Amino acid sequence: MKDQINLRYVLFLAVTAATGGLLFGFDIAIISGAGPFLVQHFGLNDLSLGVAFSSLLFGCVIGSGVAGRITDRFGRRRILLIVAVLFALTSVATGLAWSFQSFLVARFLGGLAVGAVSLVSPMYVSEISPPTLRGRMGTLYQMSIVTGILASYCINYLLRDHGPDNWRWMFLTGVIPSVIFFLLLLLAPETPRYLALVNRREEAFAIMERIGGRASAEFAMREISASLATVRRGWRDLMQPGIRRAVIVGFWLAILVHFSGINTVIDYAPAIFQSAGWKLDAALLSTFVVGLTNFAFTAVSFWTIDRYGRRPLYIVGSLGMALMLAALTVAVLLGQFHGTLVLVLILAYLVFFCSCIGPVFWTLVPEIFPNNIRGTAMIVPVLTQWVANAIVVLVFPAALHRLGQAVTFGFLGVVSLAQALFTVYFVPETKNRPLEEIEAFWTGKPLETR
Repeated sequence: MKDQINLRYVLFLAVTAATGGLLFGFDIAIISGAGPFLVQHFGLNDLSLGVAFSSLLFGCVIGSGVAGRITDRFGRRRILLIVAVLFALTSVATGLAWSFQSFLVARFLGGLAVGAVSLVSPMYVSEISPPTLRGRMGTLYQMSIVTGILASYCINYLLRDHGPDNWRWMFLTGVIPSVIFFLLLLLAPETPRYLALVNRREEAFAIMERIGGRASAEFAMREISASLATVRRGWRDLMQPGIRRAVIVGFWLAILVHFSGINTVIDYAPAIFQSAGWKLDAALLSTFVVGLTNFAFTAVSFWTIDRYGRRPLYIVGSLGMALMLAALTVAVLLGQFHGTLVLVLILAYLVFFCSCIGPVFWTLVPEIFPNNIRGTAMIVPVLTQWVANAIVVLVFPAALHRLGQAVTFGFLGVVSLAQALFTVYFVPETKNRPLEEIEAFWTGKPLETR
């Protein structure tokens, strides 16, 4: 059977859902430039600065958990519409915060939206993408994240000299991507796999037919129906043989992706550059270079993820990150942690992450879970990655200043190496595999893993 893929329609649906990543990237990075001004405005120390940065992330933990529980009940699209509205409201509330406590509450509530979108957007993309395009469509979510990060860095730099309340305008600009996301969602349908899950099979078939033609839709609907034959939606079902293996793999991937340090670089780039002797203006300008590198090399993954597969990229990326972190550690020990060398090594670290790890993580995680329990199962890695993210971001300022740069970067490098080894031994290849075939692998049916 040869697919007749309606590429324009698939691309529209994937871009629409992936725009949720724009909100994700914007919100986690906008505070990087606002941070120095928040320190002045609220008189923050290392601990309170860590709380300011991580308050969003603790909201993300709850948001992803709640979204995972209700997405199989209310659908992917409806949750994303609510997310767009909530993100706009909390952007305004953060910008208008009258005290540090109100700032933390607004950021925490914004985290509910970001956490929900981090679970539902990749799920939507995975469920509407044909197997041969799913990797590339999945990278659009990561592309959207890095676009949000780059936009945040640009806004931060442009507003750096706009008075003592410039940080308020940085957060208020978050209304713009929220409105764009909401309007795009109004034009998009629900995913066919969710429609099949709730017995709206004719609607599901119509969407599948528009995506890949009648023959492809009939084949896909048969596979979806077979995978949904046994209803498994509860937490207890995650411990069933086969499914448990997928959950454990997702859990550890989620921990390793953040304990290897990416969000310390994204969130604290100005602080890292300042610790290397850069002045604030130069540090903020350098974050723009970081964001541009992030964007450019994430675009590379669009062409490589379906050509070389998930596992090779993840292994190469992890080893490259470990090497760059080791070089940063050596630079500290030799007294060379300053100037251009720091920028070059951090950019090289980012190249390995954003061309290999970032897009593969958000593509791979939705792929490994069965259709009829994907919403619940996705809670585990997504919630876990937000907890790991929050812990790392919370303790990084204190770790950098108290444990020292060498210990901090050395630890992140060891985790990056562990990530490579974990992928070698436990992560299956999912390139060009139907979601239903990947499901069969976890239950012991043949699927080539290496």
